[in-house]
Amino acid sequence: MRTSEATNLPMALRTARRQFDRWRRQHRPHTRLPEELWRKAVTLGRQHGLNRTASALGLKYYSLKRRIEAPVVGVSKAQETPCEFVEFLPSPIAASSLACTIEVDDGSGTTVRMHIKGIGMADLASFASAFRNGRT
Repeated sequence: MRTSEATNLPMALRTARRQFDRWRRQHRPHTRLPEELWRKAVTLGRQHGLNRTASALGLKYYSLKRRIEAPVVGVSKAQETPCEFVEFLPSPIAASSLACTIEVDDGSGTTVRMHIKGIGMADLASFASAFRNGRT
């Protein structure tokens, strides 16, 4: 990478590049990189892009790509990626917790008010229908 391109790199990539260069100076050519440096490269590759990171750190594109796409051991896919939206669905309501008040006015001034507890919605609809049909 040319000097002008190196100055356009984000600070995290420039710092990592110095670490990779320091490690390479201290070890023989073709020595495998330690896992710590690969983890750093994978993290940076996810943040700054695969090609840009591989080029900046002097890594083979496909070697970095394979590591980025490999499943992370011990971490599920849901934990690995941050979520942007979470939907909470209501839990089913137990029939014993339902309660309602029904007020029926027959138009002549007679009003009946009933408080019903522990009846399901289907039963309530049947009850209201039967009550209305029985009154007419």
